[in-house]
Amino acid sequence: MKHTISSILLLGALSVSGCSQKSEELAIETSSADLISDLPVALNHPKAQLGSQLFFDVNLSKYRNQSCASCHDIGRAFADSRQTVDLGAVSLGSDDVSHGERNAPTASYAALTPAFHRMKDGEFRGGMFMDGRANSLAHQAAGPFVNPMEMQMENEGAVVDRVLENPTYKSLFKKLYGNDLFEQKERAFSAITDAIAHFEQTELFMPFDSKYDRVLRGEAAFTQEEELGRTLFFSQQFTNCNSCHQLNGSPFNKRETFTNYEYRNIGVPANSALNLQSLDEGLFDNPQVSDPKQRGKFKVPTLRNVAITGPYMHNGVFKDLKTVILFYDHYNNPMRKVNPETGVPWAEPEVFENIDHNTLQIGPPLDERRVDALVAFLKTLTDKRYEYLLESK
Repeated sequence: MKHTISSILLLGALSVSGCSQKSEELAIETSSADLISDLPVALNHPKAQLGSQLFFDVNLSKYRNQSCASCHDIGRAFADSRQTVDLGAVSLGSDDVSHGERNAPTASYAALTPAFHRMKDGEFRGGMFMDGRANSLAHQAAGPFVNPMEMQMENEGAVVDRVLENPTYKSLFKKLYGNDLFEQKERAFSAITDAIAHFEQTELFMPFDSKYDRVLRGEAAFTQEEELGRTLFFSQQFTNCNSCHQLNGSPFNKRETFTNYEYRNIGVPANSALNLQSLDEGLFDNPQVSDPKQRGKFKVPTLRNVAITGPYMHNGVFKDLKTVILFYDHYNNPMRKVNPETGVPWAEPEVFENIDHNTLQIGPPLDERRVDALVAFLKTLTDKRYEYLLESK
């Protein structure tokens, strides 16, 4: 298995920050017309191959020590595997001192995220980052390069200059995007992010080969505990899981991403280890959102590979997957008063307004057997090449 991952690395940005001024308009940005809509993109697609090299290139950061893959490790389901002593919940910047304010999400299956838009009921859906402020993979990939807490490049032109240092890059970009590409640095930077977006749309990021997928195809069978967890997960009579973590109407859909891409405030407490100077208001930080009813809401994440991509929540406040389920259960279960990771009562929500109590209070309290069954089922959502990590955990 490790050999397989090493081989994939030979193919060769994404992260969790970047922002702009707030606007009343909700402009839907579309991806480059050149991107292939019938996902996944072939791994041998020329732009995907170029993007794979850019994705792993540390020279595109200020101190030439950080790449997209630093925060989205291919060996850890494209999440950040670096665990610093005191800031393991967030990623360090290129200077090894600066750090983000949010936990780097997995880039697995991100290509299937719809563009950011407002639904008929006035709520929001889709978009990249936890607050939806980017509308495409290319748009998202642009942010980390120039973010002062991440790759820390001075500006977009400086990224283009680093690309031009590599004669192979220069030749490939001209071949794929036109001989006059570098006459305009803005256009050249867009080509850089476009190539990365192609790479992120390949099967490497979304293989749909977990045990869950293999069971759907009749290639494997759930254990008794996993089957109980599956039943609980998809039944609103017993849990609230699929209220947010089911995209398709049928639990047998072959391309289920285990998120509806909507936004919720579930009352997550602040992570005191981050020592932030202000509240993280989630969706309300999106420059396209001005409605205070969106304060504290974050995009519902995919549960694909969730068992190996901790820590959890937007700020990494919980380390263990079971803790997350117990946190959800504490809204219904008077016996769940204590956070097992701290040994003290659950901390207060970071943002009290707009907590989705209606959804959180669906279902009866869960006993230990059902909690463990849900954990067992969630482990079956792990892509096949990462299943060995479940054994180590």
